[in-house]
Amino acid sequence: MNATNAPARGDVIGKGIFWLAKWSLCIVAVAAGAWVLGFVTAKLWVIVLPVLLAVVISTVLWPPTRAMTKRGLPPAAAATVTILLFFAVLGGVVALIVPSVVDQAPQLADRSSEGVNQVRNWLQGPPFNVRDEQLDSAVKAIVDRLQSSASQIASGVFTGVSAATSVLVTLGLVLILSFFFIKDGPRFIPWMHRVLGRESGSHIEEVLSRMWDTLGGFIRTQALVSLIDAVFIGVGLVILGVPLALVLAVITFLGGFVPIVGAFVAGALAALVALVANGFTTALIVLAIIVAVQQIEGNVLQPVLQSRSMNLHAVVVLLAVAAGGSLFGIIGAFLAVPAAAVGAVLVRYLGEQIDQRTGGPEEDDPEPATPPAEPPAESLPAPE
Repeated sequence: MNATNAPARGDVIGKGIFWLAKWSLCIVAVAAGAWVLGFVTAKLWVIVLPVLLAVVISTVLWPPTRAMTKRGLPPAAAATVTILLFFAVLGGVVALIVPSVVDQAPQLADRSSEGVNQVRNWLQGPPFNVRDEQLDSAVKAIVDRLQSSASQIASGVFTGVSAATSVLVTLGLVLILSFFFIKDGPRFIPWMHRVLGRESGSHIEEVLSRMWDTLGGFIRTQALVSLIDAVFIGVGLVILGVPLALVLAVITFLGGFVPIVGAFVAGALAALVALVANGFTTALIVLAIIVAVQQIEGNVLQPVLQSRSMNLHAVVVLLAVAAGGSLFGIIGAFLAVPAAAVGAVLVRYLGEQIDQRTGGPEEDDPEPATPPAEPPAESLPAPE
């Protein structure tokens, strides 16, 4: 290029700064919109949370409902039967757990007393050498502390009752919403086409269908991971002769649906029962089994299975759980992975539409042409 036709350096730098400023403003606008959306969601969380949980549960309850409607059962009756079956399964699990707890509760109570006495003897022996007077004074200090904090404890009890009531109300609303979702879900697509038009409705229908399939894959994967945890830990508890092995296995399965905290609570409960009923050595073995299973599940099994079922990289799954847990606690950790998968579905669909309008994805830049080889030395004219 002729030097006289080349743009000035100031023009090139100015265009670069203008391009950077334009995209910076776009990013700021998108971030502001995301902040407003998050603010509104936080204010309406009491409504948003039941809707999100109902959508997740509906992915589990919809297949049997669809099967019954295809056989001629009215949608309302099919949804009712599905909800009743859901309650029957929960009731069966409770009925399976309660008799075992009732039968082995006296034995655990006796072993608990023995465990307390054993801990007391450990503290009195080397290397602690704690005297009875010191233990009594420690117990008295704890009792005095509890008595002095009676008002705070009462306040906490009332707060807990209020929280429990809120949880019950939320669960009731989730079940009601799930009923209507699986009953009237097929009517949503025609209504959406009438409101949004054929073209826009078709795009949204495709995106929502993919999101629905993704959520179903998440629930199936989570259930499979939790089942594997429950089976391996339950088998270990049975081999070691730990009481309430079936109950602890069921709790482990249910705890798998609550990331991080659920696995920790279920594992701690199993180790505590083993300590009380079978002694310190068995408790250490149980703890080792739980840690090994949960490490394999958390670092290998769950990321790999979820990355396959939801077409997400394992790193994205891990980061989504960490971000959701830090922002919204347990519920955030549970909903983070399906939220990331749903967002990925939307991004992929937008990419497909862009490719269709631009003639396909951009190809990589071709390799630079090889510069012509210099002529051999003998072909060059000799210097005068």
